[in-house]
Amino acid sequence: MGKQMRRARSIRSCVSPRCSYLASLSLFSWYEEDMWTEIAKFLDGRSLVMLAATCTWFNRIATDDSVWKHVCLRDLQVPDPGTVAFKWIKLYATAFDWMRIGAFFFDSRDALLTETLIAPLKISKEETTQNMLELNGCCVLKNIKVGIWIADLQLVRCPVCDLKTCDGTMQTLDARHIEVFLSEGYKDGSWEYELLASHDISKQADGASAGIFDLKHLKDQSTSGLNVKIHAMKTGKDGEVVAIRVSEQLL
Repeated sequence: MGKQMRRARSIRSCVSPRCSYLASLSLFSWYEEDMWTEIAKFLDGRSLVMLAATCTWFNRIATDDSVWKHVCLRDLQVPDPGTVAFKWIKLYATAFDWMRIGAFFFDSRDALLTETLIAPLKISKEETTQNMLELNGCCVLKNIKVGIWIADLQLVRCPVCDLKTCDGTMQTLDARHIEVFLSEGYKDGSWEYELLASHDISKQADGASAGIFDLKHLKDQSTSGLNVKIHAMKTGKDGEVVAIRVSEQLL
């Protein structure tokens, strides 16, 4: 009788006894879920989306609303607004899906809109927004939605301009509440811009600028100064300048 072939043993992985009861679960479940939640808060939005696509377990961690709230407030550098109407992952998407110059926080319901970056020392009360703009170069807008606002400065070509002397270029300071794009009134088109006032500046204009101020903070102590830095990018040590950056930081 020939020798029986000895059956080869299959290679088996070593399983830690302390984790044997989790054999049917993901390997990552062996660790504290809270630990991975805190680690996820160090990621940016793009990295969180990539992490969520790896597996079901990480998808639950990376889509946790507390994680996206932390990341959104951190990246926008704004305080916690408290209760919001939508999931933070959706608010993050709407805040970062367009070019923007930054975010700010309204904690009062009154705003001062100015045609320059310097707020007037005194604001005379007028009957209409139009009169305020003509006399003061600014106007007060009431019933502002409190919370996080996103700001953007756009230079666009305006094909529907109604000014005969305009060459078709328009600069716009655009600001919106962070929840606007998710609201039904915006989606169905029932919310539209309404012209509140129009004002012509007849004198020579050296520049175009505008400002939006929270009336509650107009009398706050001003900054002690600015730190101005000018950078230039060159193609080499003595090469051509191909990019310029001017930054201003509050002291």
